[in-house]
Amino acid sequence: MVINETSDNECRTVLARTSIGRLGCSLDNQPYVVPVHFAYETDYIYSFSTLGQKVEWMRANPKVCLQVDEITSESRWVSVIASGRYQELPDPQLEVERAHARVLLEKHQRWWLNPLAERRIKVRDELISPLFFRIHIDSPSGLDALADTEEGVSARSRQ
Repeated sequence: MVINETSDNECRTVLARTSIGRLGCSLDNQPYVVPVHFAYETDYIYSFSTLGQKVEWMRANPKVCLQVDEITSESRWVSVIASGRYQELPDPQLEVERAHARVLLEKHQRWWLNPLAERRIKVRDELISPLFFRIHIDSPSGLDALADTEEGVSARSRQ
């Protein structure tokens, strides 16, 4: 297996075609990682949540990352990490950005289900407030792996 660094452009291409990732945040030297639905658009990752631990932690420490994988086999995969800064999109202050986030997220089926289902376990429906946010990407990075038999093909395609 050959592992290569993924270019900035390739990282962004992976983010554009993926809609589920793992959001990483931290508070008081304690990491917290959760799966999220998201939509990517030039320099931003948009997502939806309800108030809870991850939002409280991101408010306290806006440095976050999103990690995504595309795994074809044990020897053929790509993994991307997009590091950046959390920004809430409150209504009405950022109404235009919030509406834009919703339009992007609606392209993915059932994008709202996980945050609402998780919150319904803990509180009644009328206490659930939707929260849209985005991550301004500072730097994407990634790695990809190819089986040894694909190495020659890969090297030619990167030239």
